[in-house]
Amino acid sequence: MAQEIRSVDSLIEEAVEVFKKRFGSKPALGAKAPGRVNLIGEHTDYNDGFVFPMALPMVTVIVGSGTTSGICRVETLNPGADEPRYTEFPIKGLQPGKPKWCNYVKGVAAQMPGTVPSFDAVIISSVPLGGGVSSSASLEVATYKFLEQFKSVDSNIDRYEKILKCQKAEHDFAGMPCGIMDQYISMTGCEGHALLLDCRDPEVSKLVPLSNDNVVVLVTNSNVKHELTGSEYPTRRKQCQDAAKILGVESLRDANEYMLKSKQADMDEETFMRVRHVISEIQRTEEAAKALEDLDYDTFGKFMLESHVSLRDDFEVSCKELDELVEFAMEMKDQGVYGSRMTGGGFGGCTVTLVKKGMEDRVIRHIDSKYKANGHRATFFVCPPSEGAKVLEEDAL
Repeated sequence: MAQEIRSVDSLIEEAVEVFKKRFGSKPALGAKAPGRVNLIGEHTDYNDGFVFPMALPMVTVIVGSGTTSGICRVETLNPGADEPRYTEFPIKGLQPGKPKWCNYVKGVAAQMPGTVPSFDAVIISSVPLGGGVSSSASLEVATYKFLEQFKSVDSNIDRYEKILKCQKAEHDFAGMPCGIMDQYISMTGCEGHALLLDCRDPEVSKLVPLSNDNVVVLVTNSNVKHELTGSEYPTRRKQCQDAAKILGVESLRDANEYMLKSKQADMDEETFMRVRHVISEIQRTEEAAKALEDLDYDTFGKFMLESHVSLRDDFEVSCKELDELVEFAMEMKDQGVYGSRMTGGGFGGCTVTLVKKGMEDRVIRHIDSKYKANGHRATFFVCPPSEGAKVLEEDAL
């Protein structure tokens, strides 16, 4: 059966109680921000292409208060975070270090416009860590929404600038050269909608309804995370940048199949495959969004599976466990599964599957019965498209 998603209220309640015990007072401020699942459009955001994410009902919550000590004291309640889970650091001269989870907090604090005071804070999250559903972006965006409430911080910059600052925090303090998708959807998610995000020009992005009672989005966590991610993601990004130069375009968004074939002799086979994925995935994403808008779930599902095959064979970011989860899901094609694919950066994490409403329990039982035989147990979440980041009202604390 699908795992129950913990309520935001219970997360807030636990964070507030721990804050009181740790710091001896009630927190004055709070914020929350969701993780995301990308329905289609993988490794296209840093190529200026299209992506199609939705915000998840799983969120990161941060509660806290400003201090005058100059020292920040922060605790995370997330069991998957590296130790120590309580740390202190000066607000001046912020630098990345250990524990790694706190680099996302430090990175955002370093990007804030205006002056950030020292603060005490407690963090809690229902977003699976390392699951490819943007636990890092949810922490960054929640931290930004928390810190911008301080009067000494300039909160009047536009939303896109805030998103870019969260992205830069991940680049500079976590060393991950991510695209804009994760922070964008975490900040701007709209309940009942997915977002066709144009990563070159986000202002022309389009909300697409995904609130039809006939379908549900099933997120399946493989609970496997291969350590290749840290090195392979930057490698893929560099391959795309180098290929764009060979093709004579600003980014692979401007490339097409004809251009790729005409320059095939100028690049190695691996680079050719990477570009073939990006070009086809950008086109698939636009067409898939149109299919979903037209309630054509069969076509959308077909694009999902094509995307997975491309990510597996051309971009080579899947793994045995993700391939099996997709295979087992697609065995239920005649029993409610429209399509399935890996989601996120790859090498583990989650798959996303579009399922006919009412059939999700049967699909889950089938996948679970086969996947656990391979030495792992999957975790299943039925996820409605949810809202983006929000400041917590005072009476919620």
